[in-house]
Amino acid sequence: MEEIVIPALDQEAAARVRAGWKTIDKCGAHLGKLEDMVEQMAAMTGSVPDKLKSAMVLMCGDHGIAKYGVSAYPQEVTRQMINGYKRGTAGATVLARHAKADVFVCDVGTAFDLSDMDHVYPKKVAWGTEDFTQGPAMTREQAQAALQVGMEMADMCIDKGYNLLYTGEMGIGNTTATAAIASAFLGLDPQLTVGRGSGINDERLRIKRQVVVDGLAKNKPIKGDAMDILCKVGGYDHAGLAGVIIGGARRRVPTMVDGVNATAAALLAYGLYPECRNYMLCSHLSSDISAKAMLELMELVPIVDAGLRLGEGTGASLAIVVLQSALDVYNQLHK
Repeated sequence: MEEIVIPALDQEAAARVRAGWKTIDKCGAHLGKLEDMVEQMAAMTGSVPDKLKSAMVLMCGDHGIAKYGVSAYPQEVTRQMINGYKRGTAGATVLARHAKADVFVCDVGTAFDLSDMDHVYPKKVAWGTEDFTQGPAMTREQAQAALQVGMEMADMCIDKGYNLLYTGEMGIGNTTATAAIASAFLGLDPQLTVGRGSGINDERLRIKRQVVVDGLAKNKPIKGDAMDILCKVGGYDHAGLAGVIIGGARRRVPTMVDGVNATAAALLAYGLYPECRNYMLCSHLSSDISAKAMLELMELVPIVDAGLRLGEGTGASLAIVVLQSALDVYNQLHK
């Protein structure tokens, strides 16, 4: 993979925003996180944009461990949901429209032939990951290729004029891989990382937890080693989103990180290039149990806490509305 340089934050721009807030007729820092978000945007981009032009990059990949019944849904739902994105009938696309964001759907590793879907960018690295209870999920070359896909998608969006990226994902079984990533990176027992994901019952939860236990025992990923963890228990959707975050950061374009699967992707990006964390905004606190621990490690503070579990960029769409409101207050009121 090419050498990546992540630029430093623009502290002078951040200082100008802090000074600008003081010119607004209000008592103290009573706009709380709104003030922080505008300052963060200035530090990341060097200015305070009037309007956000947001692109949700929705990475799609399937998981070899789905066959064990770790989700409430069969793997075929991956294809069905991707088809729904074109019709605009998915919750993710409804909320994206509300956020005035455009959606870019990318097949980085599904198990299906999506060549008949003209709204999907065909970047397939492999036909889903391998079953990580039997060995690594992917090779190092495949992981690097998927990361590169994410960076290419980020570049494409930035070249089109988008000044904010945000993460979406689709792939049945991905919260199982996310739990394995969180356990491996943070050194946590699967009891503390395996949640109900799509709303599974107790029996599926038991199976899901055992799959993560077996995958970690078989592969023995190195704690904190992002590339090793990605190859052994990650997904192509995770790799693609990590690439989006890295690609945005190297060009001073922030990424709004969505739910627990995207948070795992952000953790991998952080592990590969720690400076990426400076270009991340956290949209919401996922109800999945591993989300909080991953966010705390990266010191990311959620904008919204609404008990969301859906993923697919839904929480990020809500947070973008809040961020645009913060920018509007600053731009219209500061002197």
